[in-house]
Amino acid sequence: MTQLLRVQNFNVSSDGFGAGEGKSLERPFGHADPGEMFSWCGATASWPTRTDPGGTRGLDDYLVRDYHRNIGAEIMGRGKFGPQRGPWQDLEWQGWWGDEPPFHTPVFVMTHHTRPSLTLSDTTFHFVDADPATVLEQAKEAAGGKDVRLGGGANVIRQFLDADLVDTLHVAVSPVKLGSGSRLWESPDELRDRFHVDVVPSPGGSVTHHLFWRK
Repeated sequence: MTQLLRVQNFNVSSDGFGAGEGKSLERPFGHADPGEMFSWCGATASWPTRTDPGGTRGLDDYLVRDYHRNIGAEIMGRGKFGPQRGPWQDLEWQGWWGDEPPFHTPVFVMTHHTRPSLTLSDTTFHFVDADPATVLEQAKEAAGGKDVRLGGGANVIRQFLDADLVDTLHVAVSPVKLGSGSRLWESPDELRDRFHVDVVPSPGGSVTHHLFWRK
């Protein structure tokens, strides 16, 4: 069975940025407002942290439910694990995700500063210093025949796109401009030479879904 590398539910601004400048512990997305960027998924009936009944159905809800389908491992950049840069100063701090991270799989964190693997609940974070192809090989082995999710941020996704390793890509484009930050693309048209693409407005109108699959 073919194992895919999938990007799912990744959000960018209308000018192509996945996060803004000045990321910190208090502001994981820098000057970007996560309420504006991610309102579409938080409004769905299947959003994992929803505490009240109801929520939207349709395409948005399907994409939220599809997030964990057949995923056996995740790859992410160090910035998705936490805000520290350079050599690790505090190994006691264990990332953004709390005692029960939402991944439920092995996670491969790409960094030039490795550290021992870390297990929290049913998620083990491995810190790897390698090129995208090597990291993907490790993640596929750990995934046990299932697909691998490429979680971001934008710079890491771009590395895998430039190495022609991504099989499917879902990007939700929000109608806000950031002007600077971590950029995924100048235009989604950059990928049309390698991918088929469907562009579908969110039923709620808050984002436009760009769905890519390899030609």
